[in-house]
Amino acid sequence: MNEDHRRFTEMYDGCRQRVWAYVVSRAGRQIADEVVSETFAIAWRRLDDLPEQPLPWLIGVARNVLRENIRAQVRRDSLQAELRAWTEGDHAEQVAERLEVLRALASLSEDDRELLLLVAWQGLAVKDAAAVVGCGQAAFRVRLHRARKRLTRALEETPARISPQVRISPQECS
Repeated sequence: MNEDHRRFTEMYDGCRQRVWAYVVSRAGRQIADEVVSETFAIAWRRLDDLPEQPLPWLIGVARNVLRENIRAQVRRDSLQAELRAWTEGDHAEQVAERLEVLRALASLSEDDRELLLLVAWQGLAVKDAAAVVGCGQAAFRVRLHRARKRLTRALEETPARISPQVRISPQECS
C-alpha cells in the first residue's frame, strides 16, 4: 500500500463515523451514506489539500455536499410541481379563454387596456397605478371601474370559444 492509500485509510477509519453522525443529525439516515461517500470521494481527490486535522475540513465538505443535495431536491420538486401544473386541467380550454380575453382587451381603447393591465397583470395597487397614469386614486378607481365594465361587455360579445362542429370526441382520438 502506498503512502496516499495508507493516509486516506487512516483518515477514513478515524473520521468516517463522526462525519456520518454529523450528516445524520442534519438530514437523517436515508441520505447519510450517500453524502458521506461523496465527502470521502472529494477527500480522496483532494488528498494533498487535507489539513493535519481533517475532521473539521471533512465536516465542512459534508455540509456543502448536503446543501447541494438539498438544492438539487428543491429544483426537482419545483420542476415536478411545474410539470404537474402544466398537466392539470384542459389546456385547450385555457388557451381558448386566454385568446378570448386578449381579443376583448384588443377591442378596448389604449387607455382602458393600460388601466386593466397595470392592476391585473402588473399587480400594482390602485395608489401606484394612479401615480403611473398621473391621476388621483378616486379618479383612477372610477376609470378602472368603467374599463372593467367595457371589458365585461367585450367578453360577452366575443364569439363562442369553440364551435360545436370543431369538437372532437374522445373516440376519434383513439
